[in-house]
This record gives sequence, C-alpha cells and structure tokens, in this order.
Amino acid sequence: MQIHVVRQGQSIYGISQAYATTPEDIIEANELPNPDNLVIGQALVIPIVGRFYYVQQGDTLSSIARRFNTTPQRLAQINQLNTNQPLRPGFRLYIPPQPKREAEINAYIEPSGNTVSPQLEQSARNTAPYLTYLAPFSFRVQRDGSLKEPPLNNFPQIAEANNVTLMMVLTNLEEDGFSDELGRIILTNMSIQNKFLDNVVATAKKYNFKDIHFDFEYLRPADKEAYNTFLRKARDRFKKEGWLISTALAPKTKADQKGKWYEAHDYKAHGEIVDFVIIMTYEWGYSGGPPMAVSPIGPVREVLEYALTEMPGNKIMMGQNLYGYDWTLPFKPGGEFAKAISPQAAIQLASDNNAAIEYDVKAQAPHFNYWKEGKEHEVWFEDARSIQAKFDLLKELNLRGISYWKLGLSFPQNWLLITDNFNVVKNPTARWHQSYK
Repeated sequence: MQIHVVRQGQSIYGISQAYATTPEDIIEANELPNPDNLVIGQALVIPIVGRFYYVQQGDTLSSIARRFNTTPQRLAQINQLNTNQPLRPGFRLYIPPQPKREAEINAYIEPSGNTVSPQLEQSARNTAPYLTYLAPFSFRVQRDGSLKEPPLNNFPQIAEANNVTLMMVLTNLEEDGFSDELGRIILTNMSIQNKFLDNVVATAKKYNFKDIHFDFEYLRPADKEAYNTFLRKARDRFKKEGWLISTALAPKTKADQKGKWYEAHDYKAHGEIVDFVIIMTYEWGYSGGPPMAVSPIGPVREVLEYALTEMPGNKIMMGQNLYGYDWTLPFKPGGEFAKAISPQAAIQLASDNNAAIEYDVKAQAPHFNYWKEGKEHEVWFEDARSIQAKFDLLKELNLRGISYWKLGLSFPQNWLLITDNFNVVKNPTARWHQSYK
C-alpha cells in the first residue's frame, strides 16, 4: 500500500495513472470528501500491492533493503537491476509487500449521555473487523461499590459477530471528573471493595466481557500501593473466570514523575500484575492548551522507551488519538477551547478554505492554518503518514499493539493501514492468558 502526498496541480486521475489503479479505487479507499478539489499536502492511501520508493541521494540497494525488511537481491530481481549498479536519485523502485506481524488492536467507544446514536453503532460495526477489543466507556464505580452502566445497545452482539473481545472499562469518574476520594474508598474500604468486585464479576458474566480494564485516574499518591494490592486481588479473582485484566496508565517518563495524574500509576507493578497496559500517549496538544500535535512522535517514543525499562513490550499497548483540534488564534490560556475534529473533517476544512497542508517531520504530524470571520485558525490532525509513523514505532519497539481513543470520528486511512501492517489478533484470552505464580 502506497502513501502519496498531493502536489501542486495533481488530480485523482493523474495520481491513479501513476500507480496503475483507478480514481474510483482511490476515492473509495480514502472516502475522499474532496475528490475534485485535492489539497496540496494531502496524504492519500493508494490501494496497491506493495509500494514504490523514490531513491534518495546516498541510497544503495542494501540500505533500502534494510529499511524495508527485504534483501538487495530480491529488490534487484523485481526491479530488473544489477545488484552492484549505482542508483540514480529519483529512480522509482518497486518494494514488495513486507511480512506482517501480529498485533492487538483496541478501540474505546463512548456513547453520549444515555443513548447510543445510530452513527456510533455503525462506527462499531465498520471497525469491528479490525479490532481485538471493543471497549465501551465506561462503567462508573459508585461509592457503595455498585456500578453505573453505560448504554451498550448492540455492542455485545457486534463484538460476538466479529470475534472481538469485549473490554469492560471501569472508572472512578464522578460528574465528568476523576475522583481521588472515590478511588480512596474503593481501594481502602474492604467491604465496599468486595461488593465492587462481586458486581464486576456479575456484570461481566451478564454481557460476556472477557477483559476487565481499570482506568482509575488522578488517584492520591498515597494510594499507589493500595491500588497495586487491589489489582493483585482483582487479578486472582478474574483468573478463576479465565478473564484478562488490564489497566490504563498516564504517560510517564520516569518512575518518580511528579503530578497528580502520574504518581499512583506504578509502571513496574502494573507490568508484573496485569496482562497488559494501555498507555495514554496522546493529548500533548489538547483543547485547553496551545496548538501542537496531539501525539508528537518524540514524546510518545520517550514514554514508551521508559515503559520498556519497567515491563516487557508484549504487555504494552500504545495509545493513539483518532482526532485532531482546530484552535482559534491567538491562543490565550483560559480562553476559547479548541474544537475536536476528525481527520476527514480536517481535510474538508482545508479544501473549503484553499489551505495547503504542511507536515511537521519532527512531530510526524500534519497541520494547516486558515482564516474564518476575520480570525486565524490552526489545525493539527492525523493522516496516513502520522499513523504509519506510529505503526513503525510499534514494530520497532516490539509492542503488543495499539489502542484508540475513540470511535465515532471518521478516519478510513487508519483501518486500511492496519490491514497493511498487521495481522489482527482475535481471541486474545487463549493467546495471551498467563499462569500467575
């Protein structure tokens, strides 16, 4: 599969001719919102087998072969070259498909209010073939140990039909915020804790959840060990049912990182206790902050490389956003919040405003500026290039997989690239479940 970046004057027809495919195939693959008005800098996924590479200054067949996990001899044979001949910059080489490795893919899905919209349910149906887990967000623990359920509608049936494991997401949310006091009660009051676990088991059996996922955030630093102890107790309880257990972790870069979000999340302990963790490697760029990439590759790498010092890669799922933000400039702290935007909507916005898309190589993220009603806007979002950069990092670090926050915002390129890079694991309970000492 090829990623092509649109240049000045290019059309769908011309691009399709260059890759021996059809305009219809490109439009369908990318669900193009602007097929007749492509944006300069717009990334397109070209649905072909393998890909093409344009030789750069200093490239050799050996260096290119290493980059694409093949051999110089195979490249030479396919491209009818002599293995010893120099390569001319600009020469187009055909790169055969690379071997795909297995990966687990999770997606959170968050109904709004007390209902599941038809659009959100359709999003679950569309993406379920690409998923290992589907994670309705969230079951809220109450102060008496009971659970407040999210609307599930047909999520269990969608998961079953696609051999997807339902992930039961449990949170310490109260009134749209994470509560350290609620966390303290659950982690330290044994009577309420036992009732909570009883309710978790009963509810998981009712809906056929097979992974129990704790997203307890902003806990008191003093409750770190209580959280670890609770997870060991929960793990032993769920092991009897044959279930997985997982946790969500704040994006730390060192064990003693300060800040309320970080201090109660013990990477080393979680790595020893649970089957896997989801690290929330996104929101560097956020709605209340200054314009920047939501998940810049450098900080994401730094977090994951630290995590690998505390636990093995087969327990780590990289967090990834399925959205971007549209900021109104000038940015003022405490001022107007940025608006969340899907990658598809970002492309349409750039097209409508004749704005060229730029690509920040350091952050590995696309962005553009436009004007509306006399105010300048800055948009950072995700595209095929930024997602492929994350997939490359996942493979380099040999991680378990990737977890998306959240379904409902259109990004068809992402799912195409999953199939091009990975064989999605199904039935992870049988594959990954461990025997604990």
